[in-house]
Amino acid sequence: MILAAATPAHAEKGFGGTDGETEQNADVGGDGTVSVTVGGIVFDRSKNGSGGSAGALTSSTSWTPPPCWYAPKYTPEQLQKYLEPIWEAGSTGYEWDAKQREKYNADDEKKAFNKDKSGEGYWWGSYVNESYPPGWDACDKDYFWVDKGDPPPADIENAVTPEVLAELAYAEIRVPGTEVTLAPAETTKVNLPTWAWLDGAEFKPVSVTASVPTIGIQATATAEPVSLQIKPGTPDAETYPASGVCEINDGRIGEPYAKGKADETPPCGVRYLRSSGDGSFPLQATVTWEIHWTGTGGAGGDLPDGDFGATQDVVVQEIQAINR
Repeated sequence: MILAAATPAHAEKGFGGTDGETEQNADVGGDGTVSVTVGGIVFDRSKNGSGGSAGALTSSTSWTPPPCWYAPKYTPEQLQKYLEPIWEAGSTGYEWDAKQREKYNADDEKKAFNKDKSGEGYWWGSYVNESYPPGWDACDKDYFWVDKGDPPPADIENAVTPEVLAELAYAEIRVPGTEVTLAPAETTKVNLPTWAWLDGAEFKPVSVTASVPTIGIQATATAEPVSLQIKPGTPDAETYPASGVCEINDGRIGEPYAKGKADETPPCGVRYLRSSGDGSFPLQATVTWEIHWTGTGGAGGDLPDGDFGATQDVVVQEIQAINR
């Protein structure tokens, strides 16, 4: 899910553009993922998971990131440049235009749009998730002024704070794919313990940092892998351990099979009790990631765990006996 600026009736333009255009640009590093400015926020993705199988986390609870938020959007001069042509066109009606002009003190050449406070703060406006999830239209407050160094008004829900930035960074986290290595590989046998593991080199913490440089706040959301859950794809199977949940140990989930361990019980794996016939069983492997965050001013805490999984086909054959 990519976060982008949106278009409520009063908030369709972005902070930082000289023509009032919504700001969305990238400062691309060698890996193409260093920083991207979207929706008034800079996302540093240089420590994110990568690769073709990487994907977004699904919260293990009903929690979701903010569907919309408020962030610095205009300087006084930029807001004037954006609003005055709208009023002059008369498309929003004389009465509404007159109230807007009064609100922004537009007839005072020196103080209009807080021009007497240029450099001392910004007009804030709303942005929304471009996928328009439920609640995307909740950020319907008109532009409001915030002095530099001051927090946004307490009654403005989802105004960017370190915690809100952490929640938005969470939505940008990408983790490696979860195709497990199996032994025996590709085809296993009925009643034969099948070992399963994930390479520890692939499962290191990943993180995304979200910041608003203009007001000097930031937050980093970090995801750390903690366990792998295996679902064999058939009730006629046993998992190791019995819960099917393999904990991470020494940076690795499960243990690679080694010659001579065929009769041992794997620390992570599965034993199929019947053949898959002419088909296969859809083994599902899901990794759970713990999420914590740190931010400006020593802020920090935990966010709901996230899951990311994949399904792979496992062929199970009967062991063929040889009659003599």
